Amino acid sequence: MNGWAELDRFLRTDPRDVGCAQAMELLHVYVELVAQDTGAERRHPGIAAHLRACGPCSDDFEGLLAAVTGQDD
Repeated sequence: MNGWAELDRFLRTDPRDVGCAQAMELLHVYVELVAQDTGAERRHPGIAAHLRACGPCSDDFEGLLAAVTGQDD
């Protein structure tokens, strides 16, 4: 392993990505907006960008969304 994959992933990071800490701090707000279909991505583009790039945070989002909407995958 030479680290090229990690470097490539870093270089393709959306500059709007807010990172894990901020995404998790506002995840409950973002989930409520998604559940209500009220333009979550438009209102919080940095969180949307982060969830597209971060598997663990995306998993947390999906789980919380399922809990809020009562859906069980």
